[in-house]
Amino acid sequence: MAASEAVPYAKTGGLADMVSALAIELTKSGHHVTLLMPGYRGRAPSESRQLAMRLSIPMDGKPVDVTVEEENVFVTGALHRLRVLFVRYDPYFDRPGLYQYDHHDYPDNLERFVLFCRAVLETVRGLIETRAEKVDVLHLHDWQAALCAVYLKTLPHEYKGLEELKVLLTLHNVGYQGTFPGHQFVKTGLPPSLFSPSGLEFYGSINCLKGGIIFSDAVSTVSPTYAKEIMTPEYGCGLEGVLANCADGVKGITNGIDVAVWNPESDAYLPAQYSAADLSGKQTCKRALQRELGLPNRDVPLLAVIGRLTFQKGFDLLIDVIPEIMSLDTQIVVLGTGDHHLEQQFIAARARYPDRIGLCLGFDEGMAHRIEAGSDMLIMPSRYEPCGLSQLYSLRYGTVPIVRRTGGLADTVVHFRPSTVKSRCATGFHFIEASTDSLLSALLLSLHVYKERQTWQSLIHAGMITDLSWDRSAKLYVDLYRELQRGRES
Repeated sequence: MAASEAVPYAKTGGLADMVSALAIELTKSGHHVTLLMPGYRGRAPSESRQLAMRLSIPMDGKPVDVTVEEENVFVTGALHRLRVLFVRYDPYFDRPGLYQYDHHDYPDNLERFVLFCRAVLETVRGLIETRAEKVDVLHLHDWQAALCAVYLKTLPHEYKGLEELKVLLTLHNVGYQGTFPGHQFVKTGLPPSLFSPSGLEFYGSINCLKGGIIFSDAVSTVSPTYAKEIMTPEYGCGLEGVLANCADGVKGITNGIDVAVWNPESDAYLPAQYSAADLSGKQTCKRALQRELGLPNRDVPLLAVIGRLTFQKGFDLLIDVIPEIMSLDTQIVVLGTGDHHLEQQFIAARARYPDRIGLCLGFDEGMAHRIEAGSDMLIMPSRYEPCGLSQLYSLRYGTVPIVRRTGGLADTVVHFRPSTVKSRCATGFHFIEASTDSLLSALLLSLHVYKERQTWQSLIHAGMITDLSWDRSAKLYVDLYRELQRGRES
C-alpha cells in the first residue's frame, strides 16, 4: 500500500485513518502488508526505524539519492507484524507541513510526489529482487500515489520485474486531483506523448489523479453512493468521463472505524464509560463536556460540529441557521479548523451566544472523543462526503447524526421514517438539499423527536449496535485483490 499519510505518523484527514486501519485489519487477517509513505519531519522516533535500502531515483535527468527506513509494527492478534517503509529525502519531506505551509501549497509538490512514486516502485522491486518477496498487488491511495500506476504501465523498461504487478487505486476525494501547470510536465520524466487528452493533460494542466485512474487495473472509492455520484458532473469534478471508462467500473467499499480505539466502554479520554445497555455514563460525559467548554450544565439538546470548517462540509449553511437554533433553547459545541472566513464567523457566533456555543478551533484527539460522547446530536451538512468518519464515531457513541443525504453519509446513517422507526433500525436524520431550509427542517424534526424519549433511545441503541468495524470492508478489499490476481493469471 502506498499513501501520503497514515496514523500515527502523519495526518491531515480521513485518508490517514483509513490507510492505517485497513493495513492493520489485513494484517490481522493473515495477509502480509507493507505500507509505504514519505518520511516526514518528526513523525516517529528515529531509533524505532532501521535502514532498509538505498535508492537512486532519476529526477529531471539527474539521480537523487534516497533512503528507505523500515519500522515493524506489532498488531494485536496478528501472527506477524505490519511493515511500514518510509521514503526519506529530507529536502522534500523534512518540512513543517505535509502539503503546504501557512495555508499555501508547496510550489514543488509535483516533484515531491514524483520522487515518492518512483521510490515506491523501486522499493517494491528491491523487495522482490533482494529479499525474494512475492508482491501481488500495489494498492495506491489518492493523487499523491497515483503516478505509480502511470510509471509502471508506461515505462516498463525502467521497471523490469514488475510487469505482473497489479494496481488498485482508491479515490478518497475526487476533489483533490493533483493538478499542476502544463509546462511542468517535463518534471515527471514521462514521454511527452502522455501530455494529451488521452493521458495526463486536463484543460492544459497536468492531472495526476486522471493518470492514475487511466493506468490502474482497478479503481475503488470509499462508499457505494459516492462511487455512483462521481459518475455525474455534479460530483465528478471534471473526471466523470474518465471514470466512466474504467473497464470494471468503480467499486464502492464503505470505510470502517477502529472499534477498539472508538469504544465508549473503554475510552480513556472520557470522564465516564458507558454502553448501549447502560447509558448513564453518557450523561456524565455531557455534563463534563459542558464544564470543559464553559457552558452551563443544563439539560438541553447539545449539538456537535466536528471537522474541517469548509464550504465542502456545508458549515456555512449551519452558520446561517444558528440564530434559529439558538431560539430553540439548545447548545452547540464546535471542534475544527479550516477556512479563515468560517472560523471568524464561528468566533463571532460564540461571542454573541457565550453561554450557548462552545468553540475549540484546531484539532484535539481527546476533545473529539469527549464531544462524540457528551453530545446528543452531530451535524454534518456536507455538500459532498466520499465516506465520512465523524458520523460513524457518533453512531458508536450514541450521538444521533443529522446528515445531508450524500456519499457515505447516505450509506451509513439509516434515515428516520415510520418504517425504520417501526423496525427499530433508524439511526439518524437525512436532509436532501444543500440549503439552509432543508438543514433547518431536519434539525427541527430531530429536536422534536428528542423530546420523545423512548423513540430517541431507540435511535441511540440502533446506532450503537451497528457493526462499524473494518472486518467486512477489509474482506471486500481482499476479494478485489483476488479478482486482480485472477485477471493476471488468466
